[in-house]
Amino acid sequence: MVPESRPELVLQRRPFGSWLLGPADQSPRMLRVRAQILLTFFSIGTNVIGALVVFVLAVWVLPGPASTDGSATTDGLAPVRWIAFPAYFVLALLVGAVWSTRFALRVTNWVLEERPATRKEQIATLQLPLRLTMIQVLLWLLATIVFTALTLVLEPESVLRVLVTTLDGGVVTCAASYLFAEFALRPIAARALADQAPPRRLLAAGLKARTVFFWAAGSAVPVLGLMLTAVIALIEGDVSATRLSVIILVLGGIVLVCGWILTLLSARSVVAPVRSVRNALTVIGGGDLDVSIPVFDGTELGSLQSGFNQMAAGLRERERIRDLFGRYVGADVVREALTSDALGGEERFTAVLFVDLVGSTELAATRAPAEVVQLLNRFFGIVVDEVDRNGGFVNKFAGDAVLAVFGAPTELPDAAGSALRTGRTLARRLAEELPEATAGIGVTAGIVVAGTVGDVRRHEYTVIGDPVNEAARLTELAKVTPARLVASMTAVDQAARTEATHWHPGEDVTVRGRPTPTRLAHPTD
Repeated sequence: MVPESRPELVLQRRPFGSWLLGPADQSPRMLRVRAQILLTFFSIGTNVIGALVVFVLAVWVLPGPASTDGSATTDGLAPVRWIAFPAYFVLALLVGAVWSTRFALRVTNWVLEERPATRKEQIATLQLPLRLTMIQVLLWLLATIVFTALTLVLEPESVLRVLVTTLDGGVVTCAASYLFAEFALRPIAARALADQAPPRRLLAAGLKARTVFFWAAGSAVPVLGLMLTAVIALIEGDVSATRLSVIILVLGGIVLVCGWILTLLSARSVVAPVRSVRNALTVIGGGDLDVSIPVFDGTELGSLQSGFNQMAAGLRERERIRDLFGRYVGADVVREALTSDALGGEERFTAVLFVDLVGSTELAATRAPAEVVQLLNRFFGIVVDEVDRNGGFVNKFAGDAVLAVFGAPTELPDAAGSALRTGRTLARRLAEELPEATAGIGVTAGIVVAGTVGDVRRHEYTVIGDPVNEAARLTELAKVTPARLVASMTAVDQAARTEATHWHPGEDVTVRGRPTPTRLAHPTD
């Protein structure tokens, strides 16, 4: 058995609610064979049991005409009991089996053709359990008419007894057969509903009508039969107290069993689709969005299953878009955009790292475009890897340059230290892994405005302020230094001591575009 604590295994191994129905990906031929075997088995089984119960009740349990010595007798019905009943029963089973099989094969022929069902075929497939049950209803009605007529001729006093037992037995048997047929045809119904929700015209009856019907078949009709039995006993007038007690006990037991069976089958037919949705929701709650359940119910429950699949598809699409969006703008910016789409920004202390390839114009002129793209992708891959490793955010790819921010949109406890550490490891990796290209790296820190700029129709997250310009200018200086890395002492002073010890102060330089000089810092290792 599949543990209920593992809903993903339940969905995989019992997609239709039972191992009897097989996996969801079984072949069309195996699907048809499995369904036909189950339909035949359930049909014969329920009708055999129903016929035996009716036979026992009509012959030995219910009150019949009394003999001269006061005991019940059924000698007048001997031809019916030993000849007509067995003959009709065998004939009805054969006719019902052949008729049902041919009709089911014709309706589900699209399965063997391995094509989606048309709307007409879909409706016919979903109505197949009812159509198959109607075949049995006709045979039971015919049995009721035939045996009532024979009884009327042979023993008129027993007409009511035979009529009641045959009619009640037929109702309960046909109701059970319908539920079993619906169960056996779940995989085929799932294929019929694979591409579209259950037709609304099938929802007219729905769960309400189903509940009322099976209450009537499992409780009202048997209880009515019990009441009619009391009427028969009153009409006969000479039924002993002992025999009447036996009759009531037997009929009461049959009523309880039949009601319990039909209620159980009806409840399982409702629980199965609900349980499939519950298990799938548990799987999604665990983070796995790649889940879909077969839609095998033609009532509102089928719409529930179909609605879940649509919801799961929407979640997968949303996650795909979110992932794609994150690849372009960064996961942190995605979270920011989902919580607020207002334009503007806020002042925040951040560290800024700017890295730019040296001689990119010459590279583009001397190498094939595809080779240049490959080189840039390798360069960007190293930069993104180190920035992500240290909690930074790659804000822009500007041609052959990268702007990375530490401390926005997500705050960092040591933004300056993270940026400086990224600069050192990045300089080392670029020298080792990309020797054919040289890049300058500049790092600084300060107050910037971080937020969304642009228009309501098109905007982006960015940082604006003097530190951004300063980092770009430091990158130009870094291109002509041996280490290819220059920082500002402002960033070093703001960094934690564990990182600040890797830097030493340098000269004061007034970079282009800034009115005040910048105290440079150089890595010690």
